[in-house]
Amino acid sequence: MELSRQAPDTAMKRTALLFLAMAATLAVGQQIANGQRSPDARVADLVQAGKLRAGIGVVAPHWAIKDSKTGELRGVAVDVARALARRMGIELATIEYPNPPSVLDGLKTGAWDVGFLAIDPSRAAVVDFSPPYLQIDATYLVREGSSIRTAADADQPGIRIAVTRKSVEEIVLKRSLKQAQLQEVDTIPAGFELLRAGNADVLAAPRPALLQFSSRLPGSRVLEDRFHSAFGAIAVLKGQTGRLSYVDEFVEEAKASGLVQQAIERAGVRGVQVAPRGSQSTP
Repeated sequence: MELSRQAPDTAMKRTALLFLAMAATLAVGQQIANGQRSPDARVADLVQAGKLRAGIGVVAPHWAIKDSKTGELRGVAVDVARALARRMGIELATIEYPNPPSVLDGLKTGAWDVGFLAIDPSRAAVVDFSPPYLQIDATYLVREGSSIRTAADADQPGIRIAVTRKSVEEIVLKRSLKQAQLQEVDTIPAGFELLRAGNADVLAAPRPALLQFSSRLPGSRVLEDRFHSAFGAIAVLKGQTGRLSYVDEFVEEAKASGLVQQAIERAGVRGVQVAPRGSQSTP
């Protein structure tokens, strides 16, 4: 008789446990559904749109270059942008520009959601920057036989320095040069052609780009020192504090996790390094 009384009790317990398990499963499913319907409020508009539009200058591998065979964009900024979109759970749409300064042109039409640029106070007047994720040396390329050995040597009367218009390099050199003459060009390749033709004495640009162009001009040299160290960061429209907060978190995670270092290695880029963790957006 004792055994017969235990059987119903055991059955009831099993039934109760089954109901609890079902309830727990439903609760978890509801949480997942709620999570899908309720993305981070700071980027909810982007999640709803289903894509992240990233403005990137296609000029050098620390930003982006186009694969000559496939036409696909690759580079450090592309990998970082892709990881940011993946964090949001949406697709990446790259908005291409001929150089980083041109990325700011997209502000007029709202062409991008985030832009990849080097930080400068003049730019900070129109966009807000995340902490930097990349440190980029800026230096000079000179032709074979040039007497210019250091960055300081270039600041002499009669020296013509080709530099991309509105670039951080031009902004810095306009502040610092006393005697040399700046020759503004639209792109780094245009400046390189001036140098190669003998119509400029020096080409000023980020080291990664100069190392690439140096291989195309026999005997040319990229100077060992630098005249500036720029910091690459992610820009958002002024006043988008929520979006900026989200991007700030992502950048620090990307540096700490090794994601940025892996992007540098994947691009095979020289002359850059991961920006120190905790770096401010106005170095």
